[in-house]
Amino acid sequence: MIKQVFERTEIKYLLTQEQYRNLMSLISNHLEKDYYYKSTNCSIYFDTDNKYLAMHSLEKPLYKEKVRVRSYNVPKSLNDTVFIEIKKKFDGTGYKRRISTTLGEFYAYLETGNLKTNNPQIKAELDYCMNFYRLKPSLYLAYDRLSYCDKDDDAFRITFDSNVRSRETGLFLERGDTGELYFENNEVIMEVKAVSAFPVWFTRALSRLKIYPASFSKYGRVCQKLERKKKATVALTDDTTQDFVHSSTQKYLIMKGVDYV
Repeated sequence: MIKQVFERTEIKYLLTQEQYRNLMSLISNHLEKDYYYKSTNCSIYFDTDNKYLAMHSLEKPLYKEKVRVRSYNVPKSLNDTVFIEIKKKFDGTGYKRRISTTLGEFYAYLETGNLKTNNPQIKAELDYCMNFYRLKPSLYLAYDRLSYCDKDDDAFRITFDSNVRSRETGLFLERGDTGELYFENNEVIMEVKAVSAFPVWFTRALSRLKIYPASFSKYGRVCQKLERKKKATVALTDDTTQDFVHSSTQKYLIMKGVDYV
């Protein structure tokens, strides 16, 4: 049975390629590949017109939430499985509730609000979020993931995400996983998921390499970068317009025989 409810501590770390290689050399003997070891995680995030959920997540609030539809690898047909997810975080603990459905049934839900599920409680929570915030497709985000778990405790999981990329158009999972890369130096996001204390071998490796937690919301950071890029473009356009007006005025006055300072 596909798991629908998750509750666990989730801590993220931002690694350079060198840190990633050095860490794996220290901990690989303690890890085994997860059942879904290698995948491309593809998501459509839902938000308000002003991206309230994304911007709120960057303020490091005590409580935050997000809604997305996710597929593991690019869907090839409307019959492929996708997961509609509500992710919440309160005081450092992450909660994820999801509904498994097909891509076609998900699109039908967006049109009609009807969705077949064996968990009406999660459906009610999803409906509430969609209607309360008036959510709509906001951003496509994908990354390549490697997943591991502890050989002695499969509840302790580590994932490594690279090639984080996004787009604001073509917000359909089946349209491929292309997008603009977020990182310039191919940094890796490590996310550690546990229901109890981290194993000693892992904490020792982090301490030896001086790797520390980093608050990092992929969706929030990507949206923030895109907004900054838009503002910079607007500012550049405004400056170019002013230069054009300045130049045109100068030429006009010179033609009229007026000194221009």
